[in-house]
Amino acid sequence: MAAQNIKKVRTNDSELKEKVVKVNRVTKVTKGGRTFTFAAIVVVGNENGIVGYGLGKANEVATAVSKGVEDAKKNLIKVPVYKGTIPHAQIAKFGGADILLKPASSGTGVKAGGAMRAVLESVGIKDVLAKSKGSSNPHNLVKATFKALSMLRDAQTVSQYRGVDVNTVFNG
Repeated sequence: MAAQNIKKVRTNDSELKEKVVKVNRVTKVTKGGRTFTFAAIVVVGNENGIVGYGLGKANEVATAVSKGVEDAKKNLIKVPVYKGTIPHAQIAKFGGADILLKPASSGTGVKAGGAMRAVLESVGIKDVLAKSKGSSNPHNLVKATFKALSMLRDAQTVSQYRGVDVNTVFNG
């Protein structure tokens, strides 16, 4: 059911802002010596409900980041943002990372740790309470946050699914 909620989105590349979540140096020891490569996980978003993440690997940091940005632009999703927060509480698990997202009142801010904060700010959420339980691995935290965001549904979507007009629910 969660896979049905994922909506791939096309957007203008100029309006997307990129955030580097983590750059990891990987060392491979061979007969000829040590070889260093870099893996960068990057989040891009327009701060208006569209966000994506990507992983780039290269021999230089700048190249790894640019590859991560290109990968992130291919994996954009649309997230419902309601009055600067999320429409309802959501939990998600990916690998060892287990996260909880809760809507917050206006003025609360983004109460989240590093990797989750980058994703939530890129999507344009201003007020949210987030808790990471389990692993603090940035890769799994980003993927768990995306899983939770992709499962969010707004009132319009739920009313269409149930066959009820949203205006009659709220106005009459």
